[in-house]
Amino acid sequence: MTTNHKRSAILIPIISVLLGIIAGAIIMLVSGYNPITGYSALFRGAFGDAYAIGETIRRTTPYILSGLAVAFAFRASLFNIGAEGQVIVGWLTAVWIGISVDAPMIIHLPLAILGAAIAGAIWGFIPGLLKAKLGVHEVIVTIMMNYIALFSTNEIIRNVLTDHKTTTESIKDSASMSSEWLSSMTYYSRLHYGILLALFVAVIIWFIIERTTLGFEIKAVGFNPHASRYAGMNVSKNIILAMVISGALGGLAGAMEGLGTYGNISVMSGFSNIGFDGIAVALLGANTPLGVILAALLFGSLKEGANEMPTGAGVPTELVDIIIALIIFFVASSYIIRWALLRYQGRKAK
Repeated sequence: MTTNHKRSAILIPIISVLLGIIAGAIIMLVSGYNPITGYSALFRGAFGDAYAIGETIRRTTPYILSGLAVAFAFRASLFNIGAEGQVIVGWLTAVWIGISVDAPMIIHLPLAILGAAIAGAIWGFIPGLLKAKLGVHEVIVTIMMNYIALFSTNEIIRNVLTDHKTTTESIKDSASMSSEWLSSMTYYSRLHYGILLALFVAVIIWFIIERTTLGFEIKAVGFNPHASRYAGMNVSKNIILAMVISGALGGLAGAMEGLGTYGNISVMSGFSNIGFDGIAVALLGANTPLGVILAALLFGSLKEGANEMPTGAGVPTELVDIIIALIIFFVASSYIIRWALLRYQGRKAK
């Protein structure tokens, strides 16, 4: 990658965020709100005190993992729309194991986390297999599997994990990722040890992508599957592996909610949106682990800070969703920003 390309890869997400924030300020002005007051309230809601910081980090945790899930699949040119379904089945499996197994923490907690990863991996394996062997487009399959995951999970909660109730009992303490130490440090927020696991997984994914043969082959298949096949790579295997690893990461994101934030799972009237937001996180993070971490922190800050905007500035929380949508729009339109940067660099060179 040339120096200009590296610079563009860094500048484009930053410019996209700034344009989204500026557009959000314009919308606030047009709607009769003070953008300075609105953004000040958003900042206070995300970083105003120790509790807000703890909740922001807590929100960031599953975004890191769901963003990595989508980004890893992107490396093989696979669009994993099914991260949301993988999050749901991972959440369900983690809570199921957390409720039903009696074991010491050293066994119980890793088992629940591993179970969530396996559930997500299976949910990723199915579209990966259909794509690799039959050429079925992964977008269609993963979208449909999101609904299968949602409605199947609701049925299992009502008729297997409970007696026609909408919320399961809490997981056993031996399967919990909650931390009294972290909670007390942040005025009893719901911050848990999952953030450490998410950061560790990000390092592992970076190592796989940048330092292993598997990562090289997955990137090669993503760039050109025909050339990769000609070079002796097993294209089908790499497509399946990419989706399996992607699904496992999505399952881990669900485990963060089931074992850390809530300690249970409830019947869902709709999607959690953690997996869908992971698509935006991956796009903004340029499909790199470090970029995903930073993008996840931004999304966690926006989502948590939005809670303060109605009370602190009278601005509806929906405005944050508009800002996020605008940021995604500018990232998706990155070729326009890249064209502007190249023109500016060309003029500067002359």
